[in-house]
Amino acid sequence: MSRTLRLAIFAGETSGDIHAAALVRALRGLADVELWGMGGPRMREAGVRTIADTGELAVMGFSDVLARLPFFARLFRRTVRLIEEKRPDAIVLVDYPGFNMRLAGWAHRRGLRVIYYICPQVWAWHRSRMRKLARDVDTLLTIFPFEKPLFDGTGLEVEFVGHPLVDEIAAELRGPCEGLNWEGDPRVALLPGSRIHVIGKNLSAMWKAAAAIEAANPGASFAVAAADEAGANFIDSMLKKMPNGPSRFRVATGMTRQALRLARAALVCSGTATVEAALLGCPMAVVYRMGAVSYLLARRLVRVNHIGMVNIIAGERLCPEFVQNAAEPDALAAAVQPWLRDGPEREAMLRGLQRVADALGPPGASERAAAIILRNLER
Repeated sequence: MSRTLRLAIFAGETSGDIHAAALVRALRGLADVELWGMGGPRMREAGVRTIADTGELAVMGFSDVLARLPFFARLFRRTVRLIEEKRPDAIVLVDYPGFNMRLAGWAHRRGLRVIYYICPQVWAWHRSRMRKLARDVDTLLTIFPFEKPLFDGTGLEVEFVGHPLVDEIAAELRGPCEGLNWEGDPRVALLPGSRIHVIGKNLSAMWKAAAAIEAANPGASFAVAAADEAGANFIDSMLKKMPNGPSRFRVATGMTRQALRLARAALVCSGTATVEAALLGCPMAVVYRMGAVSYLLARRLVRVNHIGMVNIIAGERLCPEFVQNAAEPDALAAAVQPWLRDGPEREAMLRGLQRVADALGPPGASERAAAIILRNLER
């Protein structure tokens, strides 16, 4: 395509910023592209002019959403004005369904081309919105293999491009595992989540489980993974108030993947981290605790057989799941125990994790997504 393409691209969270930036770099490698939209520092580094930052867009919980409704209403009005002024060749939406699905509906009504990269998980909690996606989106690019068949019969063009984490983890594994001075045997990683309110719900059970693991394995040591300094400070403050934990541990800030590479096993809060652990070949138990009201709502709304993405991809309970009151320390410790030494149970888990990794596709997800976007624009 000889002329300069004008694209508007919208991401609203840190993970979306990372994956959108990789997509932008791939687009720039294939065509002359001007991009503006909504994102974070990685998108700006990739050359996107942003009108709002991901730091402004993060919301946690229903009350936070309500309090910030005026901000999001103003942002939406500003966004649609700019789209009307700039008339991009296409609008590229990256996950973040609360804002992006509304924008997709507006753009569709005005005859604009809409491409959605990274399908919102409406198949898990709000399947009626799948019909809205099919109505408002021209092309959906999915990163999980099971998502494409879910839209059969809707008329929506869906392409499975593979998961961008495959490239990130492959790059991680090509290099040395540096920065995390972690001694002990066996080593166990604790991943209580990346957000403060999630850490607050999940760390206590993991910490008590670590003490039980150490009681059965006197040489054991533990790394508690923190996504950033704020998370590390919160974890430190919690650990000071929780006696009777393991004697050998460290808080690893910004080194989650290094911890998973070195660990024999992990306790992992449900989320993207389960996919990272699978790609890094770390046996895991999936843990998720939440507030009582949130749990009751989730039980009414969520329509999947498994809570861990690793198990959803596998199509079976590959990794044991401990949700809410089932996340009892002794049960967590017992689940991890068979993987701490070589044996048939560990080997079976590793084979299962490799099947999950294979299902996520080969490297090059961003490049495949970029090529499909450009082909659509040439049509």
